[in-house]
Amino acid sequence: MDASRSLIARSTPWDLVLTRTCDTPRRIVFRAWSEPTRFAQWWGPRGFTNPVCELESRPGGALRIDMRGPDGTVYRTVGAFREVVEPERLVFTTSALDDTGRPLFEVLNSVTFSERGGTTSVTVQAQVLKWIPAGERFLEGMEEGWSQTLERLAAYVAEN
Repeated sequence: MDASRSLIARSTPWDLVLTRTCDTPRRIVFRAWSEPTRFAQWWGPRGFTNPVCELESRPGGALRIDMRGPDGTVYRTVGAFREVVEPERLVFTTSALDDTGRPLFEVLNSVTFSERGGTTSVTVQAQVLKWIPAGERFLEGMEEGWSQTLERLAAYVAEN
């Protein structure tokens, strides 16, 4: 592997924490994150769909998501669940893949769910663990992507 393909590990400007409130009980919001058929309905920024969505929501379980953008481009992501504490917390990694199947970056995602009076606060902490230079353009849009994704989640759970 040449130096341009080596993943870099250090603290990043892309690490983020976002919170979204859903007017829905925690158990329903947690199911939207842990069940593939539900997850596929809301995951990703506006205009994206998920023709492939495979989740094994258990510690050590794999995930694979193929997101299709509005222009038809497919963005492949793989990862693994590290922690699943129903209905309180999910911790999982995600790696976006390039056209050859190599990771562009790896992110550790910690999602917590807290409920008060039937309303659930979802907090996402995303920490970029590694990346290659080609992945930087995707990381630059991570905050906007997560914001839109959480908006879609709130709309989904409100309707279902």
